[in-house]
Amino acid sequence: MAPPGLGRVPALLLAAAAAGLCGGTGPEARARLSLGGGCWEVRNGNGSVRAPATVPGNVHSALLGAGGIRDPYYRFNDEAYRWIALDNWTYSRTFTLPPDLRKWKRVSLVCDGLDTAASILINNVTVGTSSNMFRRYTFDCTDVVQERNYIEVRFLSAISYAAQQNARHSKYSVPPNCPPPQQKGECHVNFIRKEQCSFSWDWGPSFPTQGIWKDIRIEVYNICHLTYLTATSVYDEARQKWSVEIESFYDVVSSKPVEGELTANIPTLHTHQTYKILLDKGEGSSSKVRLNINQNASIDPWWPHGYGNQTGYKMTVTVTVEGEHHIEKSIMVYFRTVELMQEPVPGSPGLSFYFKINGLPIFIKGSNWIPADAFLDRVTLDVLRNLLQSTVDANMNTLRVWGGGVYEQDEFYELCDELGIMIWQDFMFACALYPTDKSFVDSVKAEVIHQIRRLKSHPSIIIWSGNNENEAALASNWFHISPSNMTLYLDDYVQLYVNTVRETVLQEDRNRPYITSSPTNGKESIQEHWVAKNPYDDHYGDVHYYNYYKDCWDWTHFPKPRFASEYGFQSWPSFSTLERVMQAQCIKVQTEFYRRSQSEVIDGKGLTMGALYWQLNDIWQAPSWSSIEYGGKWKMLHYFAQDFFAPVLPVAFEDRGTLMIYGISDLLKDLQLVLQVRLYQWSLMEPACVFHTESFSLKARSAAPVYKEVTSDLLKHCGCSRVHCVVIFSLELNSQRLGPANYYLLSSLKDAQTLRKPQINATVSQRGDTYMISLRTTSIAPYVWLDVGNVSGRFSENGFLMWEENKLLTFIPWRSTNISELSRSLTIHTLQDIY
Repeated sequence: MAPPGLGRVPALLLAAAAAGLCGGTGPEARARLSLGGGCWEVRNGNGSVRAPATVPGNVHSALLGAGGIRDPYYRFNDEAYRWIALDNWTYSRTFTLPPDLRKWKRVSLVCDGLDTAASILINNVTVGTSSNMFRRYTFDCTDVVQERNYIEVRFLSAISYAAQQNARHSKYSVPPNCPPPQQKGECHVNFIRKEQCSFSWDWGPSFPTQGIWKDIRIEVYNICHLTYLTATSVYDEARQKWSVEIESFYDVVSSKPVEGELTANIPTLHTHQTYKILLDKGEGSSSKVRLNINQNASIDPWWPHGYGNQTGYKMTVTVTVEGEHHIEKSIMVYFRTVELMQEPVPGSPGLSFYFKINGLPIFIKGSNWIPADAFLDRVTLDVLRNLLQSTVDANMNTLRVWGGGVYEQDEFYELCDELGIMIWQDFMFACALYPTDKSFVDSVKAEVIHQIRRLKSHPSIIIWSGNNENEAALASNWFHISPSNMTLYLDDYVQLYVNTVRETVLQEDRNRPYITSSPTNGKESIQEHWVAKNPYDDHYGDVHYYNYYKDCWDWTHFPKPRFASEYGFQSWPSFSTLERVMQAQCIKVQTEFYRRSQSEVIDGKGLTMGALYWQLNDIWQAPSWSSIEYGGKWKMLHYFAQDFFAPVLPVAFEDRGTLMIYGISDLLKDLQLVLQVRLYQWSLMEPACVFHTESFSLKARSAAPVYKEVTSDLLKHCGCSRVHCVVIFSLELNSQRLGPANYYLLSSLKDAQTLRKPQINATVSQRGDTYMISLRTTSIAPYVWLDVGNVSGRFSENGFLMWEENKLLTFIPWRSTNISELSRSLTIHTLQDIY
């Protein structure tokens, strides 16, 4: 019976679906019943609070939708609504199955995501429990279900569960116990396989959610059920031929092994092949076959954004069992290879650390991704598309999915495949030590198996990484472990990330590299028994770098690593201007430093082949390191990224009194270029001097010096001084500018003389769905920032140095507007509005 207040829930009937079910005859042989939708009720532990609930979802969203709470992000509601996370909540509903239910041998309840600790009951019988948000759970309920059924998912407070698990681990502590008090978070998050930042982080609130956060369904079958289908491309270098490794995984309910055939068909490649397969009984049955691509087929490989197409091919796999029962499923196949190169570096100690895609070394440009909302049901396809399109629009080719969040939804990786965004995929462990008792390790292994089988077909994923900063935590002894106990924790580290995660990765996916941590020294860390003495060594692996005490406009303070996978500075959302200028300029200087270091080794350091700043997106509206605000609006940093990640870019710096300008190219061909250099006095719109270099060759995928001049000589030649002038420079191809112009500040702007407050006039016009904004200034204006209030959308440029009298921008709105509204809403600020 439904509990009081649930009411009558409409019965749902089983429907045929090509979801990988086989056995029986007729359309009802492949049957599933989705239990998602709005037919659920959620109630607290004593039943005093009830609300209709939608699945997928969570308790907070259900209460908000029912009017039981206000927006959790409003003011201090993260603290005011802590009672929600401290209570236990139950999801419940009824569902109906056909009366001929008994003709099926197996009825399973499949839960793609339960958040997190729960008991699952059908008709008051416990069919299973969950303790891992990142696993798929399948429960046999064949002997429990009836024609009319009542299901309950009884969640235990994640806070309580974590505390209980910590208390049971009595032999030794597993730090950290609690987050810093200013985060107002919860304790012992490392004892629960749940989104780690949901207990709070330094950029995010504490909302330890409960709920059915992914699909939940009933599946029925007689002989077998296809649980996973994966397709990964393999390139035979010797034969120069592609093939596809097809792995299929089954739950076989037959009492004996089952014979069958698997047919794979890629029509656009004229490739069709049939294989004999034998499926063992039980849940662990699998088949692996190699599909050789027709030698006459022309294959277009998958390339990262900026290097080629993102071509995929539809493959249909048909499994026939015992001559008559069929499974048919389609999957996209992509052809690409990935290698992580760690080789000796001439003239330097240590090893290189860079990626080859399809045999081509690629400079990794991008950022770090965190969950886009504390309530994951609010991360819609539109939210994902806006953030990921913003990634490629800023000339990035990579995102690192950070290990304190979640393995993202399928649509995230599908969009990355489509857009050419490479993914550095952390496993979900971050900034903590973790227990290694059998139940925890077994759960982690099941988690890793599920996630790899779910995700390995995506070409966008180029590396698996075991954790975020846990090698560094041990090496630097973040948690003040006594020397006598350190071996214990080192052994736990190896047990979890090497013997469990790494071994499982090697079993499931040999087509991608795996590293145990980030940062790490890679092969050198392995030589040092998996935890290097200094995981931040510039001569190996990747580094994370944050320093808020040194001048972030001075490149000499930055490390010169092989790969920079985290670096950043905080800023406020767009209502504050000063910090937004500071963050953007600091990341600009640091990123340009990493990009120009890709082709050189100086004092044993260099060959930097990756720059991933922290962080792309926000989980809520708050000061953070992000370049895109919660809601999708670009901060100044993201507009800067459009330029500092441009495929072709000149960058300038001073080294011991000499002005150096480097040319950087990600392009696949050499360029014959000229560098134009202009010096402007801050008080004048006409340049003090203009000159061009001789034509030079900039090699493909390289960075090289193209201009060198003693700064004092340059200033003397142009009649300038450091505090009166600015350098503007650009690359030209056939007398046309190639890539963005750049600038070099000869002094701090607070010391700049004759820098006047400009008068900037704007005129708005319209061309189709795009609005044109024409600017005219009376003097050079640093950091020109345009804002149109609550009219959401994107400018073609923003936060720029306006050194020409006229400038034309575009604005693309995300909602309907008009010239009148934009003209009224438009505000323009510059640096002089602050000082």
